[in-house]
Amino acid sequence: MSDTQQSVTVIGLGPMGQAMVSTFLERGYQVTVWNRTASKADPLVAKGAVLAATVQEALAANELVVLSLTDYDAMYAILGQATDALAGRVLVNLSSDTPEKARAAAEWAAGHGARHLTGGVQVPPSGIGSPESATFYSGPKDLFEAHQETLKVLTATDYRGEDPGLAALYYQILMDIFWTSMLSYLHAVALADAHGITAEELQPYVASALSSLPNFAGFYTPRINAGNHAGDVDKLAMGAASVEHIVHTTEAAGVDTALPAAVLEVFRRGMAQGHSGDSFTSLVEVFKKAVASA
Repeated sequence: MSDTQQSVTVIGLGPMGQAMVSTFLERGYQVTVWNRTASKADPLVAKGAVLAATVQEALAANELVVLSLTDYDAMYAILGQATDALAGRVLVNLSSDTPEKARAAAEWAAGHGARHLTGGVQVPPSGIGSPESATFYSGPKDLFEAHQETLKVLTATDYRGEDPGLAALYYQILMDIFWTSMLSYLHAVALADAHGITAEELQPYVASALSSLPNFAGFYTPRINAGNHAGDVDKLAMGAASVEHIVHTTEAAGVDTALPAAVLEVFRRGMAQGHSGDSFTSLVEVFKKAVASA
């Protein structure tokens, strides 16, 4: 087995996995790779990576094994055929999935003599290797500390705690913000286009609107923490009226209203629960109740 400080195995060679392998190679690491479609490894082998013929061979090459897969089901499909080679391995699972599946994977790995670190990469492949990028990690602290320097080759590290599910949870929380925000951006572009306004013309105004969000979050965070949803700054009923205007504008333009209509439905639920005179932040309580009753 190779020196764990200067060698690593990477399983999964999608765009993210390829970026990770390239970064490790650039930093002088010996990298063994494996992918279901072996040809994806060709450009990496040309850079110095070693292509393992089997999953067992990839696992045997190094103690530290980085997984860059679509989800945890892919992990089981790949590693399930090589459980006899898992003992003594450290699995750094950078695949996206739910906190519950991360916890189950940690137990599964332990059952086969391996140890598991959950990771949540906060950047696209282009951000790998940049010190400004970061990845959430969770799992055994001693395991994280033992391999932190190697993991820092990929991105800065943000350790969230011993619970294997925490890194996945933080990642999914940020993805909640990212996808809903970007979807609202695309809807705005479609609405602008219906009126002959190009995405390029709209972009500086989009940037201005998005750059204001940290200020709003900073203002409302201590209030939300304190459970203070007083309507002294804004009122949910006024917010609902604003969203209703968006729905009408969208409908008149012949653009799909599904997204703003869904937002309006949430506002109306909050009003129906007695929050009309409260701040729109009272909707966090509406969301909590929906979770509790599920």
